[in-house]
Amino acid sequence: MTKKTIIGFDAKRIVKNGTGLGSYGRTLVNDLALQPLQLRLYAPDHGRDDLRRQIVDRENVSFCYPKSAPFGKAIWRSHGIVSDLKHDGVQLFHGLSGELPIGISKSGIKSVVTIHDLIFLRHPEFYHWLDTKIYAWKFRQTIKEADHIIAISECTKRDIIEFGHVDESRISVIYQSCAPRFSSLQHKDGERYILSVGSIEARKNILLAVKALAYLPKDLKLVIVGRHTAYTDIVLDYVKQHQLEHRVKVMHGVSDDELPQLYAGAEAFVYPSRYEGFGIPIIEAISSGLPVVACTGSCLEEAGGPDSLYVDPDDEQAMAHAISQVLKGAEGREERIRRNQEYIRRFEGNDVAGQVADLYQRLL
Repeated sequence: MTKKTIIGFDAKRIVKNGTGLGSYGRTLVNDLALQPLQLRLYAPDHGRDDLRRQIVDRENVSFCYPKSAPFGKAIWRSHGIVSDLKHDGVQLFHGLSGELPIGISKSGIKSVVTIHDLIFLRHPEFYHWLDTKIYAWKFRQTIKEADHIIAISECTKRDIIEFGHVDESRISVIYQSCAPRFSSLQHKDGERYILSVGSIEARKNILLAVKALAYLPKDLKLVIVGRHTAYTDIVLDYVKQHQLEHRVKVMHGVSDDELPQLYAGAEAFVYPSRYEGFGIPIIEAISSGLPVVACTGSCLEEAGGPDSLYVDPDDEQAMAHAISQVLKGAEGREERIRRNQEYIRRFEGNDVAGQVADLYQRLL
């Protein structure tokens, strides 16, 4: 491939989502910008300035907005964008967040889609029934359109095969990489706390870590960073009922500059989610030099490797015991951290971008 090879991306999440799918898209595009490619980022509008500015300023990277959207931005993204891609000479389009525009398979433009998880099919109880129906329809439509599918974990690949009846040859597992800002932190001493990062929703199961505090040193706190949901209120009610206000701190709207510093001050990282497609906060934590405690049942062992600790998502005593094994002063803590950091080298950005670029080349 050369710099004349034009790759288009669905950039809606890049300009609108601060974490999760947005982080995945921004990190991947920034890593791919070092490849000999022209990258065109198609977004329905300019989104958030702070997120757009996280994309590297390079001559081979540009944002593109609707040339015409008479029926609205959502219709443009799911249908009208195809004519813009053809007009701009795009040779391959990458749907970064599990969706592709309808009709791309008939346009002559090759397509790749990244599917992060199928939790709405595996655990529909965590979603409104109508959302589950919509997401399921989009998934089935997308796998019909896609020339190739990227799964971000072996766990997600298994789910795609099971629920989509997709031939294994159409799927490549390419892990997502972690933004480099987490790997050069200077750790600081202060109040003792364990950290958890992710939307504060029932599936993420942070109440397990709150309950575990009863079995841990009284000076150890839990800092929870994530988007507020109805489940957050359930957690805060439990905190109040058990007089844990002085030990649990919930933070929303944490900036990109603040988050690495929260990792730097923590003693350990906890991620008690019941089901994930991958679990990028685990990689961020390990990159930041933290030991990790997570839960069994999905792909978290795949993300955290054999030297993180995993417990049943309903056993707070097991969670407390695992946390106690990775706190400062615990035997083997530093060796565990070292081996974890060796394990996550497979998620480094250059390697991930190289695998994605190789896939583009094979398809073109």
